[in-house]
Amino acid sequence: MAGGPARSETVTDSRNYYQRLAAAFVRGRAALDPAIGLPAELRDAELDDLSPQQIAWIIDHAIGIGLRIHKFKRTVPLRRVQRVLGILRRLVPGKLLDVGSGRGAFLWPLLEELPGISVTAIDRRADRVADIAAVRAGGVRNLTTAVADATRLGFADGSFDGVTFLEVLEHIPDANAALREAVRVARRFVILSVPSKADDNPEHIHLFDEPALERMLEEAGARRANFDYVLNHLIAVARVEK
Repeated sequence: MAGGPARSETVTDSRNYYQRLAAAFVRGRAALDPAIGLPAELRDAELDDLSPQQIAWIIDHAIGIGLRIHKFKRTVPLRRVQRVLGILRRLVPGKLLDVGSGRGAFLWPLLEELPGISVTAIDRRADRVADIAAVRAGGVRNLTTAVADATRLGFADGSFDGVTFLEVLEHIPDANAALREAVRVARRFVILSVPSKADDNPEHIHLFDEPALERMLEEAGARRANFDYVLNHLIAVARVEK
């Protein structure tokens, strides 16, 4: 069918969303929950075979029935996210591990802007991993996910070209163990971002400066690291040679 079922009178501007990712999420959820009521021809077709009109209909339908897809709203990415995406464009990884993907503040722009990368997204929270898994089930095949602890990654040495570790390290009690694991599973690089100034977030249990991070990365096995600052955040790009 060309455009999907007839739309309701109230239509949301689907351009405000990461359209392909939001539609994939709805399709993945609909495969598990018939109450979502997504027509089979939109649920079961290949994602890339859907027309823009069909993608828009899926998003409007999800909003109309109250399915929460706000995490896929398109906003201007945070400057630190933009900076890391620019770094990844230069490094051109084939396989990437994203540690602590959370609600997708970095993951969704990454998949939208660099669709050629194979991404494994991990998080400790099963509910967040379930949402990421729905995006894969809905047709985003270059995305995989797992519930995992950053200090005990279940991957072989050098499994990924690179590891992204954004706004996570300051939450982890054994930050050194997490860095050792990130360096262990990376073949080429690890990218970190952490707050560079104290804040009032009670979940931030560490505050790292450049010398401390450089020492920790060296002890973890990284060969060298470059640092940059973006709006109260410190970004480190550590090279790994294997």
